[in-house]
Amino acid sequence: MRNEVDTFQYIVETNKLLRKGGLLLVSEGEEGKPNAMTIGWGFLGTMWSEPVFIVAVRYSRHTYKLMEESNSFTVCLPSKDMEKALAYCGTKSGRDMDKLKEMGLTTKKGKTVDAPYIKESPVHYECKVVYKDEMEEGRLAEHLQSSMYKTKDWHVLYYGEVTGCYAVEEAEDKLA
Repeated sequence: MRNEVDTFQYIVETNKLLRKGGLLLVSEGEEGKPNAMTIGWGFLGTMWSEPVFIVAVRYSRHTYKLMEESNSFTVCLPSKDMEKALAYCGTKSGRDMDKLKEMGLTTKKGKTVDAPYIKESPVHYECKVVYKDEMEEGRLAEHLQSSMYKTKDWHVLYYGEVTGCYAVEEAEDKLA
């Protein structure tokens, strides 16, 4: 059973997993087919006096299409036994396959948003898109632009107001 918890209760674990390159962004477009993408860049904090999770999605990703078709997403913290799924969802495209099915992961509809979350994840954030920022050449510090965007495959930053954070009992013991 999942219980609602304070949005920032797992902020240390969330940031640790981001640095390790391992959270799952789940989105669902107009076709109603959920997709998971591994993310290593993001930010959980406060904007406009609200809790906000910012995620970065490249234009070239299948997830970009789904995010543009939806107004919500979830961010799922992986359990210790999800390393293979993290690697898979970070290297395969949802255009070509059902990554969740391939990895034996199940989704459930969010409690406060339309986007689903991964049931096997011990903690998840539900987010409603309240703003997006499309990155452009020349607006980022040159040392970052030259190292991170050599191919000019920019990100769109999606600001998701956190409408709920949910965790299973003893989630700390289950996190990767």
